[in-house]
Amino acid sequence: KELIRGADTLTDAFLDTVVVKKALVVNDYSLIGIQYGAGLSSVMWNPRQEQKMVFSPVNVGFTYTKYGQMFAMPFFAFKGGLFFTKEGYEFEYNEEYDYTYKIEGAEKAIMDVVEVPLFFQFHYDTWNFKFLAEIGCFGGYRIGIQRFPGKTGYVNPDLEHNFKDTDNRFDYGIKGGAGFALVFDPFEIHIMAHYKHSFSSLYEPDHYSQYYYRFAYPSNIVVSAGVFFQLSKRTGKTKAELKKQAKSMVYGDNLGQGR
Repeated sequence: KELIRGADTLTDAFLDTVVVKKALVVNDYSLIGIQYGAGLSSVMWNPRQEQKMVFSPVNVGFTYTKYGQMFAMPFFAFKGGLFFTKEGYEFEYNEEYDYTYKIEGAEKAIMDVVEVPLFFQFHYDTWNFKFLAEIGCFGGYRIGIQRFPGKTGYVNPDLEHNFKDTDNRFDYGIKGGAGFALVFDPFEIHIMAHYKHSFSSLYEPDHYSQYYYRFAYPSNIVVSAGVFFQLSKRTGKTKAELKKQAKSMVYGDNLGQGR
């Protein structure tokens, strides 16, 4: 107030020393984009088996993200997507038993999977950078498979590219990750790392024996990069805030009291 009263006495030299910081106001906005990554696959076997991690350079999909305020804080979002990915398993030679485990004669298999993830996301924004963390679930369907006999196996030609009736093709589980984004409004570049764990075994537990059950739960680590486009303004006042400000200018500070 004292500065305002004495505004006519302020000098240019003094004004040059004043630092004005522009507040960052994150809107309720939407984001759409494409994401590509590569992953490492493994399986939680029961009974346990010696295995190698399988590298897959195919993990591509589209996502839609809706940012909004929650608990009066602008740090949250909901994110959904549609992905195509490859994942699989590969058994390793067991020196103790001089043996390599196989499924349908295959030492290795790669599956094609369509996946729909849903995330609850936390984000912390600066002007050109933001931190991201998300947790959620996914549902999927194993649409294809290729089995490899390896050095000691043999795969029936009818099963080389086909599932058995005892294979589980529907997939579901949990998925979470963290990363960061570079922001160049209206575009953003996201770098993310995700971990996915399936609750759907690769096959029916009694497929081999009705007395000795077997389970196989896939898991994946995926690192990806994506380019995204903002469908609405990321920063500044939202339409709702502008409407509220306009009503306040018309009706005064008593807005909402008897109106």
